[in-house]
Amino acid sequence: MINRVEKLSLLSEMIAFAQKDDSIKSIEHKFLLSIAKQLEVSEEDFNYLFEHPVTYVNLKSHSERIVQFHRLVLLMNLSPEISPKQIIRIYNFGLRMGLSQESINRVLDLMESFPNKIVPPDFLIDIFKVQYN
Repeated sequence: MINRVEKLSLLSEMIAFAQKDDSIKSIEHKFLLSIAKQLEVSEEDFNYLFEHPVTYVNLKSHSERIVQFHRLVLLMNLSPEISPKQIIRIYNFGLRMGLSQESINRVLDLMESFPNKIVPPDFLIDIFKVQYN
């Protein structure tokens, strides 16, 4: 289980990713708030992160890093148009989390073949399992 600092770091990272043009769309805000609730972070703490980002903390658990990468992919795909800059940003987030370059590329390539560009969790896990073993 991840601790409070890690939870706030995850949310802060996602907020930074969503603030690509200094604003967050309503759908992105709702998605982020739902993640905060899943992580048992209060709405007050969640809102605080918009003005006071938390320093990035790398998750120790490989599976938690995969889950966080999946959240970022889902967040990115809330926008109808995905720019090359967003792809580069998510790729760099994945690398910074210590995920395999091959796995990240595979997920980003495969997402085009799924409805709404959403890679199902079981596919995502299988992609990272192959690289992890």
